[in-house]
Amino acid sequence: MFQPQIRIPATYMRGGTSKGVFFKLDDLPEPARVPGAARDALLLRVIGSPDPYGKHTDGMGGATSSTSKTVILSKSSQPEHDVDYLFGQVAIDKPFIDWSGNCGNLTAAVGSFAISNGLVEASRIPRDGLCTVRIWQANIGKTIIAHVPITSGQVQETGDFELDGVTFPAAEVLIDFMDPADASGAMFPTGNLVDTLEVPGVGSFPATFINAGIPTIFLNAEDIGYNGTELQEAINESPEALARFETIRAYGAVKMGLISDISEAANRQHTPKVAYVAPAKAYVSSSGKDVTTADIDLLVRALSMGKLHHAMMGTAAVAIGTAAAIPGTLVNLAAGGGKLDAVRFGHPSGTLRVGAAAEQQNGDWVVTKASMSRSARVLMEGWVRVPGDCF
Repeated sequence: MFQPQIRIPATYMRGGTSKGVFFKLDDLPEPARVPGAARDALLLRVIGSPDPYGKHTDGMGGATSSTSKTVILSKSSQPEHDVDYLFGQVAIDKPFIDWSGNCGNLTAAVGSFAISNGLVEASRIPRDGLCTVRIWQANIGKTIIAHVPITSGQVQETGDFELDGVTFPAAEVLIDFMDPADASGAMFPTGNLVDTLEVPGVGSFPATFINAGIPTIFLNAEDIGYNGTELQEAINESPEALARFETIRAYGAVKMGLISDISEAANRQHTPKVAYVAPAKAYVSSSGKDVTTADIDLLVRALSMGKLHHAMMGTAAVAIGTAAAIPGTLVNLAAGGGKLDAVRFGHPSGTLRVGAAAEQQNGDWVVTKASMSRSARVLMEGWVRVPGDCF
């Protein structure tokens, strides 16, 4: 006897250059309201993973790292916060959800969803202006502040803010990532701004390892045979290049202390990220837009879930802004060096500006805040349906 489908209230949202399926915790079936196998099985079925065809035809996912995402929100359990935000990065070809990090892009949609779904006290929502939504990012134990535009008491989604990597303009949402360095360890896990990363069979490279926004490994483009102006096809259509980057990522994860052996990297796909940087050069973005050296301070390309990202992950942008603000990192040097409070970097879809406030305290670098602008929009709301026995 086959079980009928069940329906679960859900909202399909774009946040920054990502999109995902958003749920209120209390709307999930009871077994999925707590971490564990039932929750993972349910969300995998919602997205349509694992899919050996790599299409997500039978689910809500988009078969890319930017579109295979789930979010669970609830009233915050933390004092002085409005909403708890839990993010799950769903693997495409494996029965696996990575809960080890945040999605900075979808953060832009969290505040909007929280306001529209009664997770923010009505007294905190102005009739017109900006609503400050205090988000507890449960994956990484960090505070994020979203400044969401409100018009006539409702979230304003339309506007003229343009974000490279997103087709249409929308309302601007300013995001502040408070104290973005990893709370469980040092911002620079090796104690150095630049290390040598030795990767057997690949090579030895200067690298900056940083825990800010999301654990990230930064390399120099020229050291690994690139110039920093590459678009997705230059990397993603080369199985050899992707395998090489994954090997670099695995050895870098060991160096950062995130795993103890490279064999563990396969079960930690979301973190760390690998990115490479280069001084500013002119290029043509994936949309055909000319990016000149006057438009940017440096070039950055980053991989997510094993593929070159079409724009830039929001959490990696936090890592970029943080590393740029600290003199001597590879990111800072690619941007010209010195004290930098903000940088505009070129990515495959265009440019993005990110700022960070960095200072030295007792000889250690501390970043109190990293900021960037994003936008968000509800794409669809209602119910998502899954077979009743899928979890």
